[in-house]
Amino acid sequence: MSSEPEPVVTKRQVLYCGVCTLPPEYCEFAASRKKCEEWLKDTHPEEHARLYNDQAITQKLAMTTLSEGRVAKEAAKMEKAMSKEEARMARELEKKMASKVVIKRAERNKRKCVTIVLGLDVFGVDLKKTAKTFANHFACGGSVSKNPQGLDEIVVQGDFSDEILELIHKNHPEVPRDNIELTEEKKPKKAAP
Repeated sequence: MSSEPEPVVTKRQVLYCGVCTLPPEYCEFAASRKKCEEWLKDTHPEEHARLYNDQAITQKLAMTTLSEGRVAKEAAKMEKAMSKEEARMARELEKKMASKVVIKRAERNKRKCVTIVLGLDVFGVDLKKTAKTFANHFACGGSVSKNPQGLDEIVVQGDFSDEILELIHKNHPEVPRDNIELTEEKKPKKAAP
């Protein structure tokens, strides 16, 4: 046993970017560099001043050893990556706005019916948690299953289409009201022999 005191270990708080999830020192290498810089300026102005003031930028430039031609190529490459990232985000937003959430009531056998919710996953909603929320709220069975097209859907036992619509509006404001559709699916009746 030694008489030397143990060194004190302290936790270090690390700041992560809200846009690219990297530490702010590495945001300059992300495709969304400008958005990262705006986020840092809005949320942590002292850190932004430390990383993006004139002195820090000239110090970073002094440390680089790239030739002028290579610097231009790297800048063009970063600009291209940023434009691709912005285009991807625009396509994703357009896809979200064009997609529909379908709530349909389907008859199983005789008077039994289920409510099926399709398309919530496009808006970033966790289907398993939402199915559990529906099941707990309505005191019935609720699960996530794949439909014949291979898409995930939430199946809730019982006719709760209107209530599910209101619950989606309440719990998931990221889903626009205009993108939700209520439909009813009936089984075709068999012809008598």
